[in-house]
Amino acid sequence: MVYLRLSHAFATIASFSSLCAVFSAPLEAPVASLNTTFELVPRATPAPPHFVIYSDRFVSGITGPPPVAQVTGYNVFALSFLLTAGAFDKAAEWTQLSASQRSTIKSQYAAAGIKLIVSVFGATDAPTSSGADPIATANTMAAWVKQYNLDGIDVDYEDFNAINAGNGKAEAWLASFTRQLRVQLPQGTYILTHAPVAPWFSPNKFGGGAYLTVHSTVGNLIDWYNVQFYNQGTNEYTTCNGLLTTSSNTWPRSALFQIAASGVPLSKLVIGKPATAGDASNGFIPTSTLAQCVLQAKNQGWNGGVMVWEFPSAAASWIQSVRSLAFP
Repeated sequence: MVYLRLSHAFATIASFSSLCAVFSAPLEAPVASLNTTFELVPRATPAPPHFVIYSDRFVSGITGPPPVAQVTGYNVFALSFLLTAGAFDKAAEWTQLSASQRSTIKSQYAAAGIKLIVSVFGATDAPTSSGADPIATANTMAAWVKQYNLDGIDVDYEDFNAINAGNGKAEAWLASFTRQLRVQLPQGTYILTHAPVAPWFSPNKFGGGAYLTVHSTVGNLIDWYNVQFYNQGTNEYTTCNGLLTTSSNTWPRSALFQIAASGVPLSKLVIGKPATAGDASNGFIPTSTLAQCVLQAKNQGWNGGVMVWEFPSAAASWIQSVRSLAFP
């Protein structure tokens, strides 16, 4: 994703003793040790369609997630971001609430059928290139999920230099990280998603295979992919045909059904789009057009769902419009 208000985060996060060496900067509140006993509540992985909204931007008057009424129509809300350096922005705000406040919000969201997860890394974090250990990082981030009683984790890995190196190290890092997350966050109890950019599913474009390799290696551990069909070029994925059926020659075979043809189940492919033209460099589609694309995809057997970047540019009315034809 593309937005991170570091200045706000640094102003609001207090220091504490680091849980793990991989976290080089402090978090707001102590993360319990990996030996802490957590209360585990059954959290069966939701079935598709998934309607996912990210939240990273500071919103005056709101600490943490917004009131449920503002995100009616979604079933997953992603607090963004937890980095290798600690919690920032909406993830940090979640730690600033009291345990009682978090419990109340969590109950309200659960009653509305909305899972609360944290998204990790984002556009500003490059864990492979920076030398972060995948096992230690996974252990630390999983402990944070448990400490703050969330429903799961979204891996928004955007280490482009590592993927573009083509030596397989990025893919191996992601596989190790994902496996260790599942050791700590069991499948069926916690959500585990990834949010790759769509071109990373293009065959034969990356020496290490990018997300086709990740999927073939650990795809069985990943609940679904919040695919970023934006920020990949001015004319990329901006029509229903380009989004669903035939991508450009720049990123071949990376439209929705082309990704499925490469072996990724349609039910695991969530269409990700920016809420407005201002929420991404490119790739925006008006909601009325996107609703038509979603209907076309559903009529061809897809039911993965839709992801949007980000609240508050998108809220209840945005997803209502996008769902109106296919998933009213």
